[in-house]
Amino acid sequence: MKGIKKVVNERGGITGGARAALSIALICACAPSHAQTYPQRPVRIIVNVTAGGGVDNVARIAAQHYGATWGQPFVVDNRTGAGGSIGVELVAKAAPDGYTLLVSSSSMVTNAAVRPQSYDPVRDLTAITAFTAAPYLIVTTPTLPVSSVRDLVALAKSKPGAVSFASAGQGSIVQMGAELLVAMSGTRMLHVPYKGVADAYPAVVSGDVNWMLGFPISALPLVKAGRLKAIAVTGGTRSKLLPELPTAAESGVPGYDVRGWFGMFAPARAPAELVAKLHAEAKRAFQAPEVVRRITLEGAEVVVNTPQEFAAEVRAEYAKWRELVKRPGMKF
Repeated sequence: MKGIKKVVNERGGITGGARAALSIALICACAPSHAQTYPQRPVRIIVNVTAGGGVDNVARIAAQHYGATWGQPFVVDNRTGAGGSIGVELVAKAAPDGYTLLVSSSSMVTNAAVRPQSYDPVRDLTAITAFTAAPYLIVTTPTLPVSSVRDLVALAKSKPGAVSFASAGQGSIVQMGAELLVAMSGTRMLHVPYKGVADAYPAVVSGDVNWMLGFPISALPLVKAGRLKAIAVTGGTRSKLLPELPTAAESGVPGYDVRGWFGMFAPARAPAELVAKLHAEAKRAFQAPEVVRRITLEGAEVVVNTPQEFAAEVRAEYAKWRELVKRPGMKF
């Protein structure tokens, strides 16, 4: 009331300018917040599909839950091209009102670390949450004479530059994870990029290329069929789905830890209350028992970390991969 008394003039009236200011203050005090009224129209979720079908699957889990909860369509819009930068750029340049969101893999960060993109993953986006995370499988040609990462490193050291690894393209998380293993093991190996994992797998199966990092959901059927040989997982701990497989860290490259994630972002400067609302419902969606079971069977785990935790992870990964790119001999 003290603030209101100040705008009353000596005759007990309210001046014109003060009347306008008072009206705005009263409107702001009574109006519901953006997060309370969101969403009032359909929401578009841009999906960066460079990492394969897994990212589309998690995007649809979120979209279906949001739509059922809030009564508005959440439309999944798959985008490809330019190494995934086109979809990310659409979100980075969108209004920060929650009506354009991004679901992407960690390749979004590695791509930006390798070469300049039309976006900065830290500056231009607001982290909401990582839905899931998973280690990769280190898989080799069945006939390659190795049974562990230690054997692979020894083979590479005995034949510098002769051992080769495939990737899903320049700057992909699959390439960068392999490059990190090469760097940390002090070896030289040949990188052979492909347009995607669907093209890379046959090359390793046939022996044209010696090894690669594979997504659990797509590599496991090939391993079970004997067409690929799995020698380790890339995470810091063993996989719950494949507990018999050692980590790369415990079998030859101490300290090595690479996991891929699928996560959600909004444009930069998205309101904190909106981000919190999207995160809260994502947590409900991905902690549902049937979703946890489905994700686990695919070799991943449900994460749903806080926006602050996810933002810190993205910053740390961006710095990590940029540092790797600067190493002598790295070529992209």
